[in-house]
Amino acid sequence: MLSRIEISKENLIHNIKEVRNKLPQGTRLTAVVKANAYGHGLKEIVEQSKDYVDSFQVDDINELIEIRKYTSKEVFVFGYVELEQLSHLIELNGTLGVYNIETLELLNSEGQKRGKVVPFHLKIDALLGRQGVLIKDVNSFIKKIKELEYIKLESLYSHFSNIEDVENLEHAKKQTEELLKIKDIFNSAGFLNLTHHISATSGFLVDRELNVKGSLIRLGIGMYGCWPSKLLEEKYGSSFNLKPVLSWFTKIAQVKTIAKGFPVGYGLTFVASKEMSIAIVPQGYSDGYDRGFSNNSVVLVRGKRCPLIGRVAMNMFAIDVTGIGAQLEDEVVLIGNQEEESITAEELASYIDTINYEVLARISPLLDRVVKW
Repeated sequence: MLSRIEISKENLIHNIKEVRNKLPQGTRLTAVVKANAYGHGLKEIVEQSKDYVDSFQVDDINELIEIRKYTSKEVFVFGYVELEQLSHLIELNGTLGVYNIETLELLNSEGQKRGKVVPFHLKIDALLGRQGVLIKDVNSFIKKIKELEYIKLESLYSHFSNIEDVENLEHAKKQTEELLKIKDIFNSAGFLNLTHHISATSGFLVDRELNVKGSLIRLGIGMYGCWPSKLLEEKYGSSFNLKPVLSWFTKIAQVKTIAKGFPVGYGLTFVASKEMSIAIVPQGYSDGYDRGFSNNSVVLVRGKRCPLIGRVAMNMFAIDVTGIGAQLEDEVVLIGNQEEESITAEELASYIDTINYEVLARISPLLDRVVKW
């Protein structure tokens, strides 16, 4: 196998248990597997985690269709689903996050056709400024929900804006207060058994300071063994042990010696300053290895950190392997460990001024995923 993504089942289960063992009693655990399970592979992650979590969260109807091949557990769909797809969502037993009156009306109509009450969660825009119901519109939603007999509001939910900045939780506290204020409005209107949730991995970590007490935790980046931010890692890393789940491997496709003055790659962005040994790595931006890594990243070969030289192309890039004795089909590590060295998604993210989420989520779904214990 030329190039592959390896998934550590042991680390995945470890990370889930790290969270599960610290949850308040009665709090459910939802595994967030949108975006191809953050690039790890939807099938692989769902099959290995389904015995350890209570439910799953995806973004859209296509992900719901796919996940139903691997689990019958509750699946939350918290992205937008077109009105014409709501019938299919109900058939697949998805629990939708709603924030439009039109969606409520059609869910009710579809429920009436089937003679069943359709559950849903209502997304609240608690000072985030994305999807969700604003506090000024809450009463109109309450009125509409009461009119419709074939839908059932189970929970209110929202999402934190900047909770990764653990040194300043003032806005997170305001968001929590906004969500609970809206919950009180619903309670006063007769919705007495409503639950609420707002915490992903970061919210779970700082829950003691915010006192969110949500009904469930939407575990995303932490399940995959990555920290939502460096600040959170520095604060909680000693008491909360996360282990990376994903490794990315390929093999050297060619090794050769080039002379001083010889160019490497498109655009002539690298010219050898001396005779050097280079290797061609058969991965590129079509595989999710960002073009921003051009002249700006490292890989591991024979336990050594080898700098990337020249531009990342669609399917390949070059590295400097001078002096390490590299050979054809030597293993190349893009993310993961080799001997005493390691490269993390966080390190790669730092090279292109982004976050570990993006580095992982952009890995091509066409690459083979291999589960290792």
